[in-house]
Amino acid sequence: MSSPGSAVLPTPGFESSVSLARAHTDEDVTPGEIAVGVIIGRSSEYFDFFVFGIASVLVFPSLLFPFLSRLDGTLMAFAIFSLAFVARPVGTAISMAVQRRWGRGTKLTLSLFLLGACTAGMAFLPSYAAVGSKAIAALIILRIGQGLALGGTWDGLPSLLAMSAPKERRGWFAMIGQLGAPVGFVLAAGLFAYLYSSLTVTEFLDWGWRYPFFVAFAINVVALFARLRLVVGQSYAELLQQRELQPVSVAQVMRDEGGNVLIGAFAALASFALFHLATVFPLSWIAMYSEQSLSEVLSVQIVGAFLAAGAIMLSGWLADRVGRRNLLGSMAVLIGLFSFATPWLLGGGSVGNNVFLLVGFVLLGLSYGQASGTVTANFSAQYRYTGAALSADLAWLLGAGFAPLVALGLSAKFGLGAVSLYLLSGAVCTLAALRINRLIEQRES
Repeated sequence: MSSPGSAVLPTPGFESSVSLARAHTDEDVTPGEIAVGVIIGRSSEYFDFFVFGIASVLVFPSLLFPFLSRLDGTLMAFAIFSLAFVARPVGTAISMAVQRRWGRGTKLTLSLFLLGACTAGMAFLPSYAAVGSKAIAALIILRIGQGLALGGTWDGLPSLLAMSAPKERRGWFAMIGQLGAPVGFVLAAGLFAYLYSSLTVTEFLDWGWRYPFFVAFAINVVALFARLRLVVGQSYAELLQQRELQPVSVAQVMRDEGGNVLIGAFAALASFALFHLATVFPLSWIAMYSEQSLSEVLSVQIVGAFLAAGAIMLSGWLADRVGRRNLLGSMAVLIGLFSFATPWLLGGGSVGNNVFLLVGFVLLGLSYGQASGTVTANFSAQYRYTGAALSADLAWLLGAGFAPLVALGLSAKFGLGAVSLYLLSGAVCTLAALRINRLIEQRES
């Protein structure tokens, strides 16, 4: 789950910004260091959330909802899955207040430790058979904690990269943070695929599934130190100050520029709708309605994630030639067309499933690579830092948070055509938001 970068008016190149900071301090920040910090930070966050998403299909229905059918148990797990996306904007509001009072380093430390603690806490989750509904309540609390924590992990690094990039390379810089998504997915899916195929069903459900949650805590610790090394440095603080990337209250942003927050969220909706429909949802659908083994599905998804990483990098190259918004609009059209093929592919056996996964990941990479921050130039400078975070929060909530729950529930009742409508609605919302944004710009120019 990634925070947005910003597309803004022309600014000096990143190297000149770093040089300016060097005039004030010997503690230098290089573009490479910031890029590594962005990727490590986003990868750790995505790893946490993909581990939960995969466990919602492979583990939680049996562990926590043995009294329900497999379909209903999975739907309940997906309902808990969505709670983090509901809590995330609340976490953003709290974390912005913490940062204004105690600083960015304190905010990030608290957020990442909370995220890691909640994720590791899930590794100790008892079964329903052992403690009854208390196990479900514990998972709900920990999942809400993950969402609150994720709202506080926004550090401004992607915005700093995008805003400091030369005008002709903004698309390339904007996609760097998005690479965390395929990296996090490969790690999570790879661990689960190995454990699921190497252990018996009993061993996997007793203790095997817990290992990825422990790994998540270790990855969070590495990410914390990698990012703190940057955010507490004087050079980094000066760069953020120069770009006016400072927190303001969420209430103030929504009061003064709430329309820009909504446009930013809906502009990315096609990509965010596809996000969990290419990762979490198909795993659940295939598990219940296909003979294909889950180990094979995870292996195909891992291949798809590598393709998505290449597509994300390609999106940076394309965006710098055709424009970020033009690329985002074009991808919304392609996602809309892809939605019509969804029932045929997911209903076409193993071959159809694999084609859906691989094509879906490629489209996801091309669109998601430029989905964040494409229209955040709308924000006034003082609101850009908080406004970008809120736009991402709402995009995740509206586009991705309920996607597995809605897609599985509606498709089980009405057929796979419901998935087509979900994807198509996201594409329509993206095109409408980009059109409204263009009209606003023309009116103000």
